[in-house]
Amino acid sequence: MTTISSHRYMAVGCLIVITLLGAVHVARAEVGYGSTPNNAHARASGRGWECDRGYTEVSQDCVAVAVPANAYLEASGSTWRCDRGYQRDAAACVAIAVPSNAYLNDASNGSGWECDRGYREVEGRCQAIKVPANAYATSSRHGRGWECARGYRRTDESCMAVAIPVNGYAVTSAYGRGWECERGYVAADAACVAVLVPTHAYLVDSGDAWECERGFMRKADGCVAIAIPPNAYLARSGDAWECGRGFKTTDSTCVALAVPANAHIDYGGHGWDCDRGYRSQGRSCVVE
Repeated sequence: MTTISSHRYMAVGCLIVITLLGAVHVARAEVGYGSTPNNAHARASGRGWECDRGYTEVSQDCVAVAVPANAYLEASGSTWRCDRGYQRDAAACVAIAVPSNAYLNDASNGSGWECDRGYREVEGRCQAIKVPANAYATSSRHGRGWECARGYRRTDESCMAVAIPVNGYAVTSAYGRGWECERGYVAADAACVAVLVPTHAYLVDSGDAWECERGFMRKADGCVAIAIPPNAYLARSGDAWECGRGFKTTDSTCVALAVPANAHIDYGGHGWDCDRGYRSQGRSCVVE
């Protein structure tokens, strides 16, 4: 046998071996991953399988989920959760011991209960919070656990009445004076004084100041009418005037624009631009 023939037989033999190994690998894949075990079904995607509800995958098999007493199968169908009032302890659900003046919460961790309003947790029990006169208990689990009532301010561990002036009212803010003036009044030291609204003015939304009506402008402590010159109009703000289109402001009047030849009034209306094909040179427009 020639050397070439020998090499040819060896190549054919290797190809046969590789083909057989591939077939074995495919067969193993079909057995290990392609076959669907008991209590399972094909995935909606069509690739592989998943366990039925109430079963969970263990070593390529589907075993029943062992749901202990006082528990239920959760939405996924592959595990369980304890009923309300119970907590997980290894593979069981044990009842939560709720102390007096407490209630169950829905937290998945922690003690499983919280103290009622007006109580604080102290070493596994709920202890009453000492709320001073003119105060109320809060739901916060931090801080003092109480706040002073409206019209009172905290001083050490008590609530003292806030001195509210005439034409004032109490606010709930824990900062500042503790009171605000009624509409039409403004705070001045420890009192509320009336806001003096002049003629042709009105009280602003905040209620503690005034503004002039449209067509009037503020001058000292009053409102004076705006003198609108010819070829002008009242501005949008209502407290000034503006020149009309084709006029410009000069001192307190409106002067007509001097528009040169080959030019036009600009977009703003108070100046001019050269026409297309011309450029500005001084006060005139020349050919480009």
